[in-house]
Amino acid sequence: MTWSFRIAQIAGINIRVHVTFFLILALGAIQWGGQGGGLDGALFGVVLMLLLFTCVTLHELGHSIVANRLGVPVREIVLLPLGGVAVMNKQPEKPIHEFLISIAGPLVNVVIALLLAIPVGAQVRMSLLDGRGLLPETVNDPSLNTLLFWLFSANISLVVFNLIPAFPLDGGRILRSLLALAIGYPRATRIAIAIGQTIAIGLGVFGVLSGNLVLALIAVFIFFGAGQEVMSGRAQLSRGIFDTRKIGDAYNKHALTLAMGDKVSAVVDFILTSYQPDFVVLQGAKPIGIVTRDDVIRSLAKLDYDAFVTEVMKREMVSLDADKSLDEARTLLHEQGARVALVMRSGEYLGLVSLEDIQEAMAVLTFVQYRDKRKTAPAG
Repeated sequence: MTWSFRIAQIAGINIRVHVTFFLILALGAIQWGGQGGGLDGALFGVVLMLLLFTCVTLHELGHSIVANRLGVPVREIVLLPLGGVAVMNKQPEKPIHEFLISIAGPLVNVVIALLLAIPVGAQVRMSLLDGRGLLPETVNDPSLNTLLFWLFSANISLVVFNLIPAFPLDGGRILRSLLALAIGYPRATRIAIAIGQTIAIGLGVFGVLSGNLVLALIAVFIFFGAGQEVMSGRAQLSRGIFDTRKIGDAYNKHALTLAMGDKVSAVVDFILTSYQPDFVVLQGAKPIGIVTRDDVIRSLAKLDYDAFVTEVMKREMVSLDADKSLDEARTLLHEQGARVALVMRSGEYLGLVSLEDIQEAMAVLTFVQYRDKRKTAPAG
């Protein structure tokens, strides 16, 4: 994700922080420092937010570690002011896998809450001895007791909030996975989206009528998050095609190639006349590098002479077997952080395939699938 930087790597998963994350630290400092707490209160607010987002990170790690164990690679976890996001390279293929991945996050918060319940419970019993039956007054003062109470309640809130059966929350994915066990992914996705958006509308109306702006904003977040899942649902419908169609069905079989002695000016001519953005450089029949349109533009901006393509090409290349499925190709390109790859068969170079080629194939094949379904659907 852009505008983020890595702070750690746990179990092979990069933990990244978005630059906007510091807004929540500033908010914590202002909230606690502005209540008469001064500098100590501001520092307490920052520490509280850092510990709270440590719990959020553990929540996302719960999802991610289970996903990795089930063969669903997780590229990174990104911390944002509103929470964390585990970026997966692909969606779980089995409903039971989606259920296990989705439930793992809230279960982590349950464990944290149980661990915090011991010291928090002791403080609650002490407050009951005062006959008030409420949390101690120190809950609003910067102290260890306040820290424990806030973290305990925050983890309980994370569990309750994330189990709301609406996308993009964990509860929506849990609901979809349970439905999919009986009726399949496409129909389960449609039902789960409808339920989620209905819940969002209800929460939004209640939030507006009660004057709870935060609840209303959460409702908007849930409603549009459920809407985004519509695209994911369409991807689920197309996944069957992507599993059976091969890279050999989508790569550019007539791609122009470059020789070691070619210069950047020749590539410019190719780009202008063929609209081809990527070119493989061959030494005989062996690929030794790839030149992209971006490489050409950078060389034209930096160099004041007509360079050889070997000076600007990328020597690190991703190779894909022509018999791999389109879904596998897309996943591998994302995992490698590459946009274009060589298509090979038995060590022989065939052509190039890019993410754009795969997306175009997906659009065409999905249209063909829907057209064929309409033709075979019973009349009336």
